[in-house]
Amino acid sequence: MTFPNSIFHFLLLLLVFGCQAPQARKALNKSSDAFLKQSALRNKDRFADQNKALETVAKADSQHQFQRGEKGYYYAPSSGRATQKDRPVKGDWVEISYQVEDLSGNILYDFKEVATENFLVDREDVLPALREGVKHLRKGEVGVFLFPSYLCYGYQGDGDKIGVSQPLKIYIHLLDHQKN
Repeated sequence: MTFPNSIFHFLLLLLVFGCQAPQARKALNKSSDAFLKQSALRNKDRFADQNKALETVAKADSQHQFQRGEKGYYYAPSSGRATQKDRPVKGDWVEISYQVEDLSGNILYDFKEVATENFLVDREDVLPALREGVKHLRKGEVGVFLFPSYLCYGYQGDGDKIGVSQPLKIYIHLLDHQKN
């Protein structure tokens, strides 16, 4: 009789202790937004550093008179400021060619290497730098632009010649412009 009794006690204990709800583990990282805060601080520092570099290059360039754009870039159209009616606006069709340099003036992609781009301004997915740049040009004009990395290839680069978080100097030639 001891054998069935011990099985009964074992099953009873298993039933009592086996039916308890599992205990939740406590989080190891008590501050879950610490990573996001650190990332934001790194981005602010990167933005400030790139801003200083762009400003330094703009001031040092004696061939162009740069103006600061709304989104943190610098631009110098070849013939001064185009009037609003001459410039492309949202929905206009444009055809451009461009050359990409680093801030030291080393050519990364020249006009011959890069295929011409055709797009509707602010309606198609193209490099934000190109989208912003064409808005300052007239047909036939070439502009020089100094762009922070977030308007170019961002924190990934292009996987070839453009590095991670690299600000760029881009020459944009507006080959054609048709109003919508």
